[in-house]
Amino acid sequence: MVVNVTNFSRSGLYDWMAQRVSAVVLALYFIFLLGYLVLHPELDYAQWADLFSSSAMQIFSLLALVAMGAHAWVGMWTISTDYLTPMTLGKSATAIRFIFQAGCGVAMFTFFVWGVQILWGI
Repeated sequence: MVVNVTNFSRSGLYDWMAQRVSAVVLALYFIFLLGYLVLHPELDYAQWADLFSSSAMQIFSLLALVAMGAHAWVGMWTISTDYLTPMTLGKSATAIRFIFQAGCGVAMFTFFVWGVQILWGI
């Protein structure tokens, strides 16, 4: 039996919704960026810097970072619980799964903090 650690005792519907909502946010963000690049073919550094210096874009980018973290966590947790099992790894599966999930959590937190530092120039 798999322990439900991603959603703190909520149903799998919460994970499903988090995955779908975060996917929509990320799609909107990248569609916006792609549209901006298409509409500004002669884009230079100053225009790009102006875009990302606006509060609206910084907030949208922060939302995309949060969405990426949530999307990645649910996905990696699902992968680890589906494939890092006692049947595939033997008795050490629980320890290996924990190390894998901890590593994913640390990586996602690091990328989030790094993204915030880039956005706000901290």
